Amino acid sequence: MSQTQPDAHPEAQPVAQPGTSLPLVLSEPRGRKKPPRHLADLDDAGRKALLEEMGLPGFRAKQLSNHYFGRLVDDPAEMTDLPAGQRDDLVSALLPDLMTPLRTMEADKGTTRKTLWKLFDGALVESVLMRYPDRATMCVSSQAGCGMACPFCATGMGGLQRNMSTAEIVEQVVAGARALARGEVPGGPGRVSNVVFMGMGEPLANYKAVVGAVRRLTDPSPSGLGMSARGITVSTVGLVPRINQLADEGIPVTLALSLHAPDDELRNELVPINTRFSVAETVEAAWNYAARTKRRVSIEYAMMRGINDQAERADLLADVLNSYGDWGWVHVNLIPLNPVEGSKWTASDPADEREFVRRLEAKGIPTTVRDTRGREIDGACGQLAAKE
Repeated sequence: MSQTQPDAHPEAQPVAQPGTSLPLVLSEPRGRKKPPRHLADLDDAGRKALLEEMGLPGFRAKQLSNHYFGRLVDDPAEMTDLPAGQRDDLVSALLPDLMTPLRTMEADKGTTRKTLWKLFDGALVESVLMRYPDRATMCVSSQAGCGMACPFCATGMGGLQRNMSTAEIVEQVVAGARALARGEVPGGPGRVSNVVFMGMGEPLANYKAVVGAVRRLTDPSPSGLGMSARGITVSTVGLVPRINQLADEGIPVTLALSLHAPDDELRNELVPINTRFSVAETVEAAWNYAARTKRRVSIEYAMMRGINDQAERADLLADVLNSYGDWGWVHVNLIPLNPVEGSKWTASDPADEREFVRRLEAKGIPTTVRDTRGREIDGACGQLAAKE
């Protein structure tokens, strides 16, 4: 991706004011300290080797993994199979504290829980747990802030602070899994069935850590959480080389492409990465992903009043997607915009939204409108952190 990185070593970005935009940044700012190493950063062999390097018995790594991923334990006192004299050293070696919850807000009668986390260096990120009758979904962040500079997005207005580590990403899911397992969410004990990388940050700009997190989530317990890759969705604004790389990983996660406009002129304004990779290049990469993985791609489209919700843009979007054939490779997920305070970007009129859906479906494009959960708790990621 070096050919797309004008800011090889950018300084930390300033914060944009509503209505203004920041430059596109594809590399994290230099000079940021790394989070402490955690067992979720490592595979089984790496965990064992790390303990042995520290003069601790390597076979204890599997026990620690079972407590973290299998039992979802966070209190060392409950790890009674670890010798009391070594327990503190083992826990500090592989289970350091990564993040502290600052605030948890609830909506939808407690079935939507949004948590604001403080990372070890003071950076703020958010995750959201959404429980439905048939599933429980965790929406996780992959970066503190975001460098993609989309002007309608609360996270984009805050700039990029740094990439998150694999373990910091995984910890958001494990925290949600604990809350469900302990019956803290209405509906009784449960488990996380789905993870969506749709929180703060551009997942494919933090590629190595995100793929590492996906592997930890899908590794069989107790090496990982034992989730199905088919329950994981990775979103992107369209980093084409990374979409192609993800197709080669052999992990059949769902790809969600945040398109937001079917034409280059408008998408250049709404999604600045489009100035590097055009609509045609980006949609082609998504099509290739579907062809390689046999997984249907989701096209995310935030509906903005008078900006991208015109009937003719619905027709154009359908034509762009249909140009690759109608073998079931794609569906469109329309998102009612959750407006940022002080922003000119507002949600579409419901009548325009319905007409947009009608036109897409008339051309054979499967279309859904996203459930707008958590609106009263600033459900769009970045809105809670922006207020701190």
